[in-house]
Amino acid sequence: MNGQPAPVTLARGAYAEFVRVQGILRRESVGGILLLVAAVAAMLVANLAPDFYFGLRDLHFGGTVLGVDLDLSLGHWAADGLLAVFFFLVGLELKHEFVVGDLRDFRTALVPVVAAAGGVAVPALIFLAFTFTDPVARQGWAIPAATDIAFALAVLAVIGSHLPAALRTFLLTLAVADDLIAIAIIAFFYSRDLEPGLLLSDAIPLVIFALVANRAQGFLLTHTWARWALVLPLGVVTWALTYASGVHATVAGVLLAFCVPVRPPRGSDAEHGLASVLEHRIRPFSAGVAVPVFAFFSAGVALGGWRGFVDAVTNPVGLGVIVGLVVGKAIGISGATWLVTRLRHASLDPDLAWVDVFGLGVIGGIGFTVSLLVSELSFGQGSANDDIGKVAILTASVLAALLASVVLGLRNRHYREVERAEQVDADADGTPDAFQPRG
Repeated sequence: MNGQPAPVTLARGAYAEFVRVQGILRRESVGGILLLVAAVAAMLVANLAPDFYFGLRDLHFGGTVLGVDLDLSLGHWAADGLLAVFFFLVGLELKHEFVVGDLRDFRTALVPVVAAAGGVAVPALIFLAFTFTDPVARQGWAIPAATDIAFALAVLAVIGSHLPAALRTFLLTLAVADDLIAIAIIAFFYSRDLEPGLLLSDAIPLVIFALVANRAQGFLLTHTWARWALVLPLGVVTWALTYASGVHATVAGVLLAFCVPVRPPRGSDAEHGLASVLEHRIRPFSAGVAVPVFAFFSAGVALGGWRGFVDAVTNPVGLGVIVGLVVGKAIGISGATWLVTRLRHASLDPDLAWVDVFGLGVIGGIGFTVSLLVSELSFGQGSANDDIGKVAILTASVLAALLASVVLGLRNRHYREVERAEQVDADADGTPDAFQPRG
C-alpha cells in the first residue's frame, strides 16, 4: 500500500480527544439519570393520576408574536421549544467534530458515519417489514432510527468503567453522526405545510446571528451580558420563524449552532471559542431542565394495566420499534462497521474484539429523546399509534440496556483483568505510570 500502514478500525485516539470525551461522558451520564427519573415519573403520574397528567400536558398558553401563532400546549412547548435547546447542543457538538474533532478527517470519520448509517437503515427496514400493509403505521419508520446519547452514555459509564477509550470515543462519534442523520430525517420528512416566504425570512435573523457570533466573537467571549442581550433574541426570532415556516422548530437549534465559531478569534488570548463557552453554559440547563421536562410530557402513556402493555408491544408498530431498536441497531451498527473494515482492507485494533463492537451496537438500541419526538411527529401527540410507539420505545430501551449490560459487562470484566495483569507487569519492571488509554 505504497509504504502506508494498513488502516486500523477503532484505533487509539489523541490525548486531547480522550480528555474531551471523558468530560462529555461524565456530563451525559448525569443527564441520562435525570432523563430516566423524568420518564419513570411520567409513567407513574400518567397511570395513577391521568386526568392531572394529560390536563397539564394539554394546557395551552402563549399568543401571537411577530405574526406567528405561538399558542401551544405545554407538551408542544417542551417538544418544539425546550428540545430546540438540546438540538442546539447537538449542533455545537457536530460542528466541533467537523472542525477540530474526529469527523474532520474523512478516514477517521468513515467508520462511525457508516456505522451510524447502518444503525439507521436496518431498524427502519425492520419497522417497515412489520408495518408494510398499514400506510398510517408506516409513517413511523424513523422511530427506531435514533440512539439516545444521554441514556447510552449513562449506561456505558455504569457498566464500562474499564472498557478501552476507543470504544467510548467511537460510541460518542457514532451518536453524533446518528444525530446528524436524525436531524436530516426530521427536516426533510417531517416538515409540514412549508411556507416559502417565512422560510426565506428566517434567513435574515440567522445571517445576523452568524455575523454577530463570528465578527464579534472576542466581545462576546469577554462580556457575558452581550451573549444574552445580542445572541439570545436573534436565536428566539430564528426559532419562531422556523416554527412558522413548517420546518420543525428543533432544526433551528442546529442551524444556529452551525453559525457559532469553534476556534477562538485570531490574536486572542482566549483558550476556547464561543461554541465551547455556550456549550458549557447551556448544557446544564439542557440536561437538567429541557430534556427531562420534554421526557416528562412525552413519555407518559396510560397503559390500562398489563393487558394494555401486552397489546402495545405485540402491535405491529410496537414490534417494529422493539425489534428495530434491540435487534436492528445491533446488526446495523456492528454489521456496517465490519463491512467498511473489510472493504478498506483494514483490521480491528489488536486490543479489541468484534464482540466489543457488537456490544456498542446493542447499547445503540437505547432510543429515547429523538425517538419520542419522531413518534409524535409521525402519528400526532396522544394518538393511539403514538402511545404504542412510546411504550415500545421505553420497552426497547430497557431491553437494550439490559442486554448491553450483559455483553459489555463481561467485556468490562475482561479488560479489568487485563489492566490488573499489565499493572503487575509494570510494577515488576519498575515502569512509571503513564497515560495509556487502551484502544
